[in-house]
Amino acid sequence: MEMARKVCACQVRATGKMYACKKLEKKRIKKRKSETMALNEKRILEKLHSRFVVSLAYTYETKDALCLVLTIMNGGDLKYHIYNLGNPGFEEPRAVFYAAELCCGLEDLQRERIVYRDLKPENILLDDHGHIRISDLGLALEVPEGEMVRGRVGTVGYMSPEIINNERYSFSPDWWGLGCLLYEMIEGHSPFKKYKEKVSREELERRVKNETEEYSEKFSEDAKSICSMLLIKDPRHRLGCQNDGGGAAVVKQHPVFKDINFSRLEANMLDPPFYPDPQAIYCKDILDIGQFSVVKGVNLDSSDETFYAQFATGCVTIPWQNEMIESGCFKDINENEDEGDLPAYKKEKMCPSILRPKRNFFCRLFRRGVKTYFIKSKLLWLGFCLG
Repeated sequence: MEMARKVCACQVRATGKMYACKKLEKKRIKKRKSETMALNEKRILEKLHSRFVVSLAYTYETKDALCLVLTIMNGGDLKYHIYNLGNPGFEEPRAVFYAAELCCGLEDLQRERIVYRDLKPENILLDDHGHIRISDLGLALEVPEGEMVRGRVGTVGYMSPEIINNERYSFSPDWWGLGCLLYEMIEGHSPFKKYKEKVSREELERRVKNETEEYSEKFSEDAKSICSMLLIKDPRHRLGCQNDGGGAAVVKQHPVFKDINFSRLEANMLDPPFYPDPQAIYCKDILDIGQFSVVKGVNLDSSDETFYAQFATGCVTIPWQNEMIESGCFKDINENEDEGDLPAYKKEKMCPSILRPKRNFFCRLFRRGVKTYFIKSKLLWLGFCLG
């Protein structure tokens, strides 16, 4: 089950920083009984601080919606880049670079005992500089230490055999998903379904469980090797899933990544193979962007307030601190403790948020929250409404 949401650009009034605001409609959440899923995504994002996963900066509520304020990603998603910019697929070096960043993202998730379970091109977003981040953690789940979980969730065609069979697992579905993604980035279609092929869910699941993917001349020997090792049906023998506990460290050692310096990659010191055009619109058509239908027969009442209070908790510590530093407000606060002694010309240069001594800076920041803009240019892709 997937939560209905829409995403738009937003700006924090106190600092001017731009974010993406993911709005979850309250009535639709209640109708679909998605409260647990929404709260789970919020709590997982709160504890994650990774360069390769979107960051949560704020949560707040309006009369009609619950809002997650996230890292803004202007470069569109991988699905658009794979299928809408020339021939389907990427050159292998570009695909391998993204796979390396995904390895780092999965490693950060697994360090927090989180299995993602929905790795697909639509959920991988590009930032202004061409680096990727994993987004949409609605199906992610924390795996207790020493235990396994069960759940038949994900997207058809990307779900691993153990998920389809409703077996217990830990992190193996994410390594299967990485194999599917790398295959699709190189070949131009997913491993078990041709581009635009009409296939029933039952047939696609049968192929995943029983058939072996085919490789064209687009794959080097190393690329074919890692895909085949990640797409092993039995998770006990799948790359990254063996009982030696290697996980991401083992995957990173595969020869396909021989030209990737992971220490430099994790330090943001490697240049990506593709830079998004700041003037480009990385979505198909403005006419594809729909509007939410009206939710009827659902009433919000006082019994929902406990859930809303758990969700809308304001800022998240580390992203908020980074924002204060980037905007210069942190410097202003610490250098100018006594505002009364400042000359007028210095006051004009200070962060506007700290020039009113009658109101506490932090209180004002929380009360203002964010102001939302629907952008019709380079951020159009953020406006997709998903039912």
